[in-house]
Amino acid sequence: MGAGAVASLKFDGLQAALNSNMIAVEEAPDMVAVMGGEPEIMLDKALEALGGIGNFVKKGQKIVIKPNIGWDRAPELAGNTNPKLIGALVKKCIDAGASKVSVFDHTCDDWKRCYASSGIEAAVKEAGGVMLPGNDEKYYSKEIVLPKAVSLKSFKIHDALMEADAWINVPVLKNHGGAKLSCAMKNYMGIVWDRRYFHSNDLQQCIADICTWDKKPILNIVDSYRMMHQNGPQGKSAADVTTSKTLIASKDIVAIDTAALQFFNQVKKLDLNAVGHIGMGQTLKLGTTDLKNITIKRIKI
Repeated sequence: MGAGAVASLKFDGLQAALNSNMIAVEEAPDMVAVMGGEPEIMLDKALEALGGIGNFVKKGQKIVIKPNIGWDRAPELAGNTNPKLIGALVKKCIDAGASKVSVFDHTCDDWKRCYASSGIEAAVKEAGGVMLPGNDEKYYSKEIVLPKAVSLKSFKIHDALMEADAWINVPVLKNHGGAKLSCAMKNYMGIVWDRRYFHSNDLQQCIADICTWDKKPILNIVDSYRMMHQNGPQGKSAADVTTSKTLIASKDIVAIDTAALQFFNQVKKLDLNAVGHIGMGQTLKLGTTDLKNITIKRIKI
């Protein structure tokens, strides 16, 4: 699909699971999928369906929002989470009474350029949030042990997450050369100091392992306003990007990555077995890949 044009993607791309188990009553679903709007509007609709931001953020809490800001790329190239979504989410948290909302990522390119080029730094500051550096070891003073992990037994984590009362995981959905798919589970790589360990010690297993950390995100929000369907994780040009105008939200990190993969498959075929960390996450009891066993609400704008 060409760059710039809105893709003719349908909710069928989330497969029959999203059609067979629609909830008939207004109860909080396990997952919400919203399609067809601008990032801020889709966020509004998703949070409304989940009972409102107050179900997740409490007055006085320190909140960390963790987007993907790994690359020195403009928003149109979809290498990073959409800045409009992050700005809107910061404002939602502040309006809910959060005492502080911080945003960071351990970037691959120079962090100052990533923060600026992505548009996220400007969006966060305008919304009243705080941008924290993520590429200095002095911010990683705590070693976390992972007793349930298979390969990644411990890691140094950013101090902001240790100090936070809660955090929200907000990845961009995109192709990734090594992990095959970059989404909610993969986004954890930006909270650690030594990213190199992952690539030399079974990347897929390490991604699943780090998600066993017991301080889980209060919510995972997948940005697919624009989707990089090839040449990830940083992309080469606008030809790598499809405008898909979709957002998915869930507390179940395995389920949301499974749904995101099914949606991704409308543009580029990718087998679940190729994205090994998703199945490994289920094995580690982090969530389910069987979307028929959860309630899903879909909203078309």
